[in-house]
Amino acid sequence: MKKILILFALTAVLMPLHAQKITRADKERAEGLVRQMTLEEKVNFIAGAVDGFHTYAIDRLGIPSVRMCDGPQGVRNNTKSTLFPCGVAAAASWNRDAVRAMGRGIAMDAKARGVGIMLGPGVNIYRSAVNGRNFEYFGEDPYLASETASQYIQGMQGEGVMATIKHFALNNSEYGRHWTSSVVDERTMNEIYFPTFRKAVEEARVGAVMTSYNMVNGMHAPENPWLIRETLRGRWGFEGLVMSDWTSTYSTLGCIKGGLDLEMPRNYVYRYDIIKEMIDNGVIAESEIDEKVQHILQAFIAFGFLDRPLQDTTVPEDNEASRQAAYELSLEAPVLLKNNGALPLPAGRKNRILLIGPMADVMPCGGGSGEVHPFENRSITMRQGFQALGKNRPFDCVTEGYDTPTALSLMDNAYAVVVAVGYGKKTEKENSDRTFTLPEGQDELIELALKHNSRVVVVVVSGGEVDMSRWHDRVSAILYAWYDGQDLGTAVAKILSGEVNPSGRLPMTFWGTQEKNPAFNYYQPTMTALKNTTSERHKERFSRYEYAEYREGIFLGYRGIDHFGVKPLYAFGHGLSYTRFDHNGLTAKPEGEGVKVEVIVRNIGEVAGSDVVQVYVSPINPEVIRPVRELKGYQKIDLEKGIAKTARILLPKSAFMYYDVESHEWKHQHGRYKVQIGASADKILCETEVIL
Repeated sequence: MKKILILFALTAVLMPLHAQKITRADKERAEGLVRQMTLEEKVNFIAGAVDGFHTYAIDRLGIPSVRMCDGPQGVRNNTKSTLFPCGVAAAASWNRDAVRAMGRGIAMDAKARGVGIMLGPGVNIYRSAVNGRNFEYFGEDPYLASETASQYIQGMQGEGVMATIKHFALNNSEYGRHWTSSVVDERTMNEIYFPTFRKAVEEARVGAVMTSYNMVNGMHAPENPWLIRETLRGRWGFEGLVMSDWTSTYSTLGCIKGGLDLEMPRNYVYRYDIIKEMIDNGVIAESEIDEKVQHILQAFIAFGFLDRPLQDTTVPEDNEASRQAAYELSLEAPVLLKNNGALPLPAGRKNRILLIGPMADVMPCGGGSGEVHPFENRSITMRQGFQALGKNRPFDCVTEGYDTPTALSLMDNAYAVVVAVGYGKKTEKENSDRTFTLPEGQDELIELALKHNSRVVVVVVSGGEVDMSRWHDRVSAILYAWYDGQDLGTAVAKILSGEVNPSGRLPMTFWGTQEKNPAFNYYQPTMTALKNTTSERHKERFSRYEYAEYREGIFLGYRGIDHFGVKPLYAFGHGLSYTRFDHNGLTAKPEGEGVKVEVIVRNIGEVAGSDVVQVYVSPINPEVIRPVRELKGYQKIDLEKGIAKTARILLPKSAFMYYDVESHEWKHQHGRYKVQIGASADKILCETEVIL
């Protein structure tokens, strides 16, 4: 991490950083420009232009066309660029510095191409394994997701590139995303699904917010004044621009009244003829259009878009600092789920490894806006990663014809068989959900390997949990590699060989079966009334509307383990290491309005490693129904063999609060709380009490 910080520091000297906070001066300058614009210019300005990834330019006023690009994992749209680990991999690193470096690296790649606005991060909460865009997001826990998003945004915007947090809100499924309504109670929204957006606004000062395709409690997100005007702007104080997701606008009047500023990719509903007619008929006032232009301009001005070229020619498109940031994050993200002693794989010519599977010699990436095309000479497949380990790590690689005599002989004689399985841009992608089971033939391949070798290691490339029931108990080890960016092959090879000690932790719960997931019965859109009527006329009418009811409430993910009495396969926060850690001396003392937590962590194993200190808060005798424990702090610590360090984590007052639906505010309950250190959400290592 030191090397990447030096590279970023050198880059920062070349170009001054730009402000994120919108000042009074920014607003006044924007107001002056709005007064000089014609109505037609204003209407043109509030919709996308050119190729659908630019804003409209007004040359006579010095307002440039600002280029936007997908996506959360790197710069795409007609370019090659650094392919970073996906969002869920970033969250799995539990490393704030590495995620901030990711944001800065993507920003530098953007500046090199003249991109002013990046369309990321994506932060929708992981509710079910089958959501096709889980790989873009930051997992199931609002605290971990909030911290990850904040670091990403601050890293990106510190380089003068505007971040866009998306998709606001409750876009937790790709199935029927244009017409499905997410039906959620107020407390659940505020405790589970809103915190990441709120922190992005209040702490990271994100410049743009993108609305979602779906409806929220019956109203489409870009037309929802409760979401945009009352919550985002009124309660959280957002002053930047609100844009639509591409082709997610449904009515002109709804979007104007709802608070949408910028329609993308072009003017499907924000058309001059329609808006002019509504103004002439008194349906809307021109000042409502002025407001939208004002929001966009004041954000542009705050980021310096009107005062400097958006392209920084001092930054190369294939940038060393970006590559280094992607590489270092890729080493931190993979999660070792299981290890029965097979890993790390030993060196030596007698210990020949066989690498097989559909992911063995490809560069996998999820599909849609998260798909990035790396430079050809920069991406490393697993085969290439193993090859780079050197002659003392002999291996063979088979990517087809697994049941041929040659392949079967290699399986029989290998020290271990590494089976690389998972999804890709055609099977895990935007605009559709994926299967819970692995793609066709992959389970059978693992079972074939088990018939011919007693030491089988499975590497999974995926954005979330997969069905492992057919082989989980029989394989020797499982490494979850996510979509780990252009250095996936290097990271996997170094971890399996022991050159790098795995340090990732799950950012979601793996249940073992879909049915154990508390959200399972409520994930797919249903119409309750449709199930409870025998009238064909009523069935026809009800079937036009689909609602996803979030009946699990606040007990999503690991919060449902104790509440529903369900034992997961691997809980949130789980992740193995090649070393062991001891935790002792835990203290939790009030400090200011919060609590200062300290715990001594010692590496008691044989090799260096990194531990993630996970701090959970558990209310004793809560006055309302609450989860048994919730993550409220974490710190990743690097430890050499035999070395101890003290982790110090300050829990703010908000760590002990819950959302009160009567007052519509966050409430603090005085009394006793347990402060717990966990290896995961279901494995508490030590605990103490504090009175507030």
